[in-house]
Amino acid sequence: MKKHFTNWMIAGLLAFATVCVTPALAHHSFAMYDQTKTTVLTGVAYQFVAQANHAEIHFYVVGADGKLVKDKDGKNADWGVEMAGAAAVAAQGITADSFKVGTIFSVKLNPLRDGSNFGSRVGAIAKCPWKTPPEPGKTCDTVKGSELLGGNTF
Repeated sequence: MKKHFTNWMIAGLLAFATVCVTPALAHHSFAMYDQTKTTVLTGVAYQFVAQANHAEIHFYVVGADGKLVKDKDGKNADWGVEMAGAAAVAAQGITADSFKVGTIFSVKLNPLRDGSNFGSRVGAIAKCPWKTPPEPGKTCDTVKGSELLGGNTF
């Protein structure tokens, strides 16, 4: 009887582990991003989301003319960029404090395959000095006093 109980317990633990681990592995897949495409965007941060698995910055896109891009409904076109976990990006200087609402930055990302306005960060983020946008058609790495966070090159 004791052996049956032990086998039942092991089978239950294995089933439980499979149920828990499979979604976790699927969640960490970057298959949803088109890693054959890299998009460069400059934007104005409106939200920093610090999560254990993936930190995110949500932002309004700045167009080549230096003005906020509008979507089909006339609202500011918003995007999001996914990064490593909050602790990992904090070690790179990327935190809620360093990306307060209104922070202007440029980022390279692999966009979602479905065309949604979201992507996975590629390389460093170029952060403009406070309230100093890049010249129209340029990115924050060209602005005097800009910072590179999360890498050495933009």
